[in-house]
Amino acid sequence: MADFVQALSSPSAWVGVLSLTLLELVLGIDNVVFITLLASRLPAAQQALARTVGLALAVVTRVALLSGIAWLTRLQEPLLTVLGQGLSVRDLILIGGGLFLMVKSVRELSRMAADPLGTGEASAGQVSLLSVILQIPLIDVVFSLDSVITAIGISGNVPVMVTAVVLAMVVMVAASGPISRYLDAHPPLKLLAAAFLLLVGTNLVAEAFEVGVPSAYLYFTMLFAGVVMLFTVRAARTVRAQAVSQALEAAQQDQSERQSG
Repeated sequence: MADFVQALSSPSAWVGVLSLTLLELVLGIDNVVFITLLASRLPAAQQALARTVGLALAVVTRVALLSGIAWLTRLQEPLLTVLGQGLSVRDLILIGGGLFLMVKSVRELSRMAADPLGTGEASAGQVSLLSVILQIPLIDVVFSLDSVITAIGISGNVPVMVTAVVLAMVVMVAASGPISRYLDAHPPLKLLAAAFLLLVGTNLVAEAFEVGVPSAYLYFTMLFAGVVMLFTVRAARTVRAQAVSQALEAAQQDQSERQSG
């Protein structure tokens, strides 16, 4: 413990902590979206618990990854060849995680298309609390694999990396609640979030074959689509309010005409 504290005692170490924390937060956007959508299938009283416990377990998995630095470097060595492409353990993890995300996203999109407001039978059969808690750290391994390898390349200081991971997860826990409530209040944005995860899953599989799109492009695309969706939701709300106001005015005018007649 003393060595851990000593490693964080210099200003350069805290600059590294800040830099890596920001990196984890930027690369963890898709993770927060997945957790939010996954937890939304639970009863409202269990959603916060699932997010908190799931992310706490995710911290454990990330710290374990950081502790196995030598093992992580071996993950990038080719293990087998498929269609002339050498695949490492990292690539296989990306393929498996990407396919899992794609399946989950398609199922979520189908459910939302059948019941956009989440009030009918399509929202029945919700997942269990335990399955959600277990899925969060498992998929976090896929999401965090590249960011952990990048963090090792940038810093290489385990105490700095562990501190950055813990701080980033604290921010994610705090942000997941407001994000979940906002998505619940705006179902079209939840549909967009599921489409974003489908895009991320497809890109993970593509990355395994070295044809993936840089994450910055994906985030910018979805940010632009999200802004457009926000304006669309706002415009639809305004149109709906105007229609209700006009209907009330017409009804009042009709009633006054009947009384005067």
